[in-house]
Amino acid sequence: MESNQRYYLRRAAEERTAAHRSVTPQAREWHSKLAQDFAQRAIECGAATNSVASPVANAITVGA
Repeated sequence: MESNQRYYLRRAAEERTAAHRSVTPQAREWHSKLAQDFAQRAIECGAATNSVASPVANAITVGA
């Protein structure tokens, strides 16, 4: 079964991809915000399980 942290990382990556593929600025902004939200949740899950957050932080950089 997929861990919460892995799920949030996967969803953040999917939303970043959706942001890059978005046609309108509004859609791009919305997907970028969702990506940031999922990335933050992944970091929080990592902190809650005492795992190192820096690999997570490196994996969640959201590009515009």
